[in-house]
Amino acid sequence: MAVTVAAPSRAVLMECIRAGVLAPSLHNSQPWRFRVGRGRVDVYADRGRRLSVLDPGGRELMMSVGAAVFTMRVALRRSGFVPRLELFPDVDETDLVARIGAVRFAAPTAAAEVLADAIPRRHTNRWPFARRSVAAESLHQLRDAAHREGAFLSVARSDATEAILDLARAADQVLRGRPGYRSELARWAAAGGGEGVPVSAMGPRDRLRTVPVRHFAEVLPFPLPSERFEPHPTIVVLGTTGDTVFDHIRAGQALQRVLLTATSLGLAATPISQPAELAATRDRLAAAMSGASPQIVLRVGHGRTVPPTPRRPLEDALLPSDGRAPSAAPRAARSRRWAPR
Repeated sequence: MAVTVAAPSRAVLMECIRAGVLAPSLHNSQPWRFRVGRGRVDVYADRGRRLSVLDPGGRELMMSVGAAVFTMRVALRRSGFVPRLELFPDVDETDLVARIGAVRFAAPTAAAEVLADAIPRRHTNRWPFARRSVAAESLHQLRDAAHREGAFLSVARSDATEAILDLARAADQVLRGRPGYRSELARWAAAGGGEGVPVSAMGPRDRLRTVPVRHFAEVLPFPLPSERFEPHPTIVVLGTTGDTVFDHIRAGQALQRVLLTATSLGLAATPISQPAELAATRDRLAAAMSGASPQIVLRVGHGRTVPPTPRRPLEDALLPSDGRAPSAAPRAARSRRWAPR
């Protein structure tokens, strides 16, 4: 029997984009743009939203785009389509990171339903977590989520946790001393207009300085409250075997799968990106991971319910359906296609 291949409607693709913009991004910068075509969505990197101090090479920008791509894959799967993903499909459009379409109709799986249900509930949680451990089975599911996207998740042992947090604190101190750091932080702290990190999402200061959360308070006209954080946080490191732009996109997809899985398990998560933003501390993390490329550190645990961060109007991220997007990045060497899982 012949298999009928049907393209998703524009309405289905727009719902995928609405899901995609809920993905996490550095300082909620939302560095993505979308163009709807016939049966597909093209996803572009919006390099004007790159954080030049924290992310001069655009690694975290590509991770953010990768997270949006994975979210759209999940939304399309829930809509009854097996997604088709192609990375860098046109070397003449160098900001065109991904093209998402469909292979065929297929009823959504239970796993896709679980991940899709978690999309609007996933929020970065910068508050103290409960002082109880994360179940071993939950950690296994998080590791499996990363593995399914071609990455890996390393759970830090108790003796390694403090060393990783020390690296994070050291990196944070160096980053805060960089020229332009404070103005860049101010650009995204309580920015308004549907972007940046509002005060409601900043969380309190750690009274004992156990967990190296971002110091948003230093650019605010008022102090943030302080609380005691959990003394022994659960720390995991997401890594990839390589460190190319393809690995960064892969890491972003894996990160979002891990975060959505955590949300579905009732867990909260805080990105701790500082150790991977500084070459020296990233190298030390890599040495501890047998030379692999660490992409981000996460703190996971049982946290309170937190409000979502805002999203800019969807029309701000949409490109016209015809014409070409401006391109300023180096030419991609090749394209890659991902088979559906």
